[in-house]
Amino acid sequence: MHTTLNKTPQVISSQELLDHWQGHRTLTRRTIEVFPEEAFFSHTIGGMRTFAEMVMELLGIAGPGIKEIATGKSAPLNEHLDHGNKKDRLLELWDEATTEINSYWAQIKEEQFQQNIKIFGQYEGTVRSSIFYFIDNEIHHRGQAYVYLRSLGIEPPAFYER
Repeated sequence: MHTTLNKTPQVISSQELLDHWQGHRTLTRRTIEVFPEEAFFSHTIGGMRTFAEMVMELLGIAGPGIKEIATGKSAPLNEHLDHGNKKDRLLELWDEATTEINSYWAQIKEEQFQQNIKIFGQYEGTVRSSIFYFIDNEIHHRGQAYVYLRSLGIEPPAFYER
């Protein structure tokens, strides 16, 4: 491996990390699409939240979290979005968040990934660990949605097709 003076060796570039995350976001979007409208807002198992509630959490974290990382302006985490019990509205918000992520991601400098941050004014870590959490949390909730879909007799999208 070749490194230059004052440069940390890297395994993955910022763009590759974004592409990886957006691949997961595309798969989560397809998971939302196949969910029956009524079940999306009502179906639960074992006391877990509905998938709609999980999606609102993901929306509250993704775009606003990347915006905070890029701008340094913190705002409280907001997981309560006006959707009128319409899955299409949450899909619109999902697409808006995708655009927001791409826009603010371009403003994040490579050296920022190692910096400490207190995301949403309450969760301490590095920029990198925060982004990993955003991705891991989405995968976790998508896995819960897969269980919900299977319990409804619906085959979820193939997890490897991103």
